[in-house]
Amino acid sequence: MEVPFFVPSGVQIEILMDVKVKFLGGSGSVTGSKYLIDLGDFQFLVDCGLFQGPKDLRERNWDKFPMPVEDLEAIVLTHGHLDHVGYLPKIVKQGFKGPIYCTEATAELAKILLLDSGKLQEEEAEYAKKKGYSRHEDPQPLYTVEDAEAVFPLLVPQSFEKTFSIAKNVQVTFFHAGHILGAAIAKVVIQGDTQSKKLVFSGDLGRYHDPVLYPPTSIPKADVLWIESTYGDRKAPQVKPEAELASAINDTFDRGGLVIIPSFAIGRTQLVLYHLYQLMEKKKIPKAPIFLDSPMAIDATKLYLDYHNDHRLTAMLEENEHPFKHPQLHYFQKQQQSVTLNEYRGNAIIISASGMATGGRVLHHLFHHLPSEKNGVILVGYQAEGTRGRRLLEGEPTIKIYGQEVRVNAKIFQIEGLSAHADQDELMEWAEGFCDVPKLTFIVHGEKDSAEVLSQKLTEELGWHTIIPQYLESIVLFEGI
Repeated sequence: MEVPFFVPSGVQIEILMDVKVKFLGGSGSVTGSKYLIDLGDFQFLVDCGLFQGPKDLRERNWDKFPMPVEDLEAIVLTHGHLDHVGYLPKIVKQGFKGPIYCTEATAELAKILLLDSGKLQEEEAEYAKKKGYSRHEDPQPLYTVEDAEAVFPLLVPQSFEKTFSIAKNVQVTFFHAGHILGAAIAKVVIQGDTQSKKLVFSGDLGRYHDPVLYPPTSIPKADVLWIESTYGDRKAPQVKPEAELASAINDTFDRGGLVIIPSFAIGRTQLVLYHLYQLMEKKKIPKAPIFLDSPMAIDATKLYLDYHNDHRLTAMLEENEHPFKHPQLHYFQKQQQSVTLNEYRGNAIIISASGMATGGRVLHHLFHHLPSEKNGVILVGYQAEGTRGRRLLEGEPTIKIYGQEVRVNAKIFQIEGLSAHADQDELMEWAEGFCDVPKLTFIVHGEKDSAEVLSQKLTEELGWHTIIPQYLESIVLFEGI
């Protein structure tokens, strides 16, 4: 028999809480970031990302969520990439109804990305059904466009550097992280009965000398830190991307050809547009038409005009011309406009997604323009093994597009130094900005080698206590606060 617990009148009982974390993603890999913070009577997620890449990782997206979704009361997002926001439609579909906090630009980017992701999920399921390669008789999408739209009313945009409450004893502040527009470092302060504790989540950190975005904000104190380690084992090449870009464009233009730049729609495209504008203004390349042929990239680029306080280009936006609005730049939203570029001849620059030439409109341009030796293809990002971009980089004589082998006579260039991620030196520089050593640091969002190398450097050079967490691992952060 349960004995009732009586509290004598006038006696106050001090109820202390434990703080725990469970790693639901972003541990042991660079995708699927999800960190469950459990205060006992209040549970919330930091990030809600989709697993991407190898099949064994992608299959985790279909697993049952490892806690009752109705017990989850809030979500805090660091930025608007799919590996940080792409699981939102699935969790909402499963019954989550709480607020989703993020910066203003992240809210808008998330809408763009999730709609596109939902559409791709639907198309992939339909294609699998048509071709019969699914093990399911009637394959279903992970989520639909309608599921993506159900996320939007839950988004609660917040300003940078303004503290807000997500519970009576939990406050959050967003600081600039660089990386992409709206990306944030999240500081979470938990107030207990006896003390307060600071949790800091780096999100994805950008470059310190990015010409478009602000550098990562230095955070002086953290009791527990989550630091990304995407490039924890490597240093960015000491090159000048603007000079390399100019060389490749002039080489192609001198042959009377056009340039195709496969580019990621968010972040990389806007950086390329900036460099192209600067090169033309400095007369280092001819003023030629630039066709931005990617609806998602166009929508993302326009957000830079709406959220001009979130990046370095504010002064330029006060002028009549700037990197995202000038006479040479043409936005092609419609498919009919895109098709007209198939027959284009002469000097021009076409920027189109995807960045590794795995899909999207850029395939049409490669299909029609790769056979001409006058033309050039400039690869501006990492090209994963097995992608068309990687095969172009490795000099394969033909590339299969739309089921046909296409001759690669165009000249292939690669521009380094345009990464949106902090490299090892910059990760260490950000870590050195802490006045006090964090009591505990989790090395997250990195492959095994990069996480281990960064962990070792932080331990040996800064004397930090680091942990590389495993998927679904649970750890008690504080007892009785």
